[in-house]
Amino acid sequence: MDLSTKYLGLKLKNPLVASASPLSKKVEQAQKLEEAGIAAIVMYSLFEEQILHESLELDHFLTRGTNSSAEALSYLPDSGTYALGPKKYLEHLEALKKALGIPVIASLNGVSKGGWVEYAHLIQESGADALELNLYYIPTDTALSTAEVENAQVELVTAVKAKLSIPLAVKLSPYYTSLPHFAQRLTLAGADGLVLFNRFYQPDFDLDALEVIPNLDLSTSSDLRLPLRWISILHGQVKTDLALTGGVHTAQDAIKAMMAGAKVAMMASNLLHNGPQAVPSMLNELGWWMQRHEYESVQQMQGSMSRKSVAEPAAFERANYMRVLNSWRELP
Repeated sequence: MDLSTKYLGLKLKNPLVASASPLSKKVEQAQKLEEAGIAAIVMYSLFEEQILHESLELDHFLTRGTNSSAEALSYLPDSGTYALGPKKYLEHLEALKKALGIPVIASLNGVSKGGWVEYAHLIQESGADALELNLYYIPTDTALSTAEVENAQVELVTAVKAKLSIPLAVKLSPYYTSLPHFAQRLTLAGADGLVLFNRFYQPDFDLDALEVIPNLDLSTSSDLRLPLRWISILHGQVKTDLALTGGVHTAQDAIKAMMAGAKVAMMASNLLHNGPQAVPSMLNELGWWMQRHEYESVQQMQGSMSRKSVAEPAAFERANYMRVLNSWRELP
């Protein structure tokens, strides 16, 4: 069986990709993922806030006390011990590239145009095979319109793309009024791929401490349904690669992603929960399923159950909707 696929112009040995997670923070852990069969790794994200914090903090140290003493230079931090977060990210990227034979995709998480966009070029210079731009943004201002949010994000993608010669993927949330239209705009702005979907982590309330607390739940296979639906809809409508992330835990999940039209199936929760050993069994089951159903390659599968493969998509969707509603049976 030919398990290979192409994503962002990269030839991958199979469609299983490790999405952005803490697993990429250690070179040894990334090597174990490669040995297990992962085809590519997306690094953990470098956040816009980290880069801006670095700039503000460095400015603070450079200017603090400069007018108080002729020996003001003594206020400067020791360059050997003053570690800058974004610099460490670039160094770690270089270390991963040296240690791995599979593609390494860097990840930038930001929402505004600004000086931090220059880091896209630095990431490219550090050897990244591609860049994933994570548009993690939650609008909270009632005066901010849908058009303003989307225009700002399209402008950001355009600005980042202008810094790159390597491929650019954009990771999206599902919360857009017209996702197909926005996906098309991002494609025209230069996105070589779209990653569906980002998971927003919902906070919880601590009723004893009366505090808002972070809450992180790993995904399950049931989370696959939302990106599966939208990749099926977008396949063939936008001329860009599609990646599915969120809910990939089994070989069947990865197969569904391919059938919908995804080029790769990205996963983090499965790897965090089960470790690298989850990968070989998924690849074996993928090959077995393909053989049983007479598929010679993964690329042959891609998009075979997408929306465009249906003669009357709109009618099919409404019929399926009614079928689901009518399938409910009350308990005796």
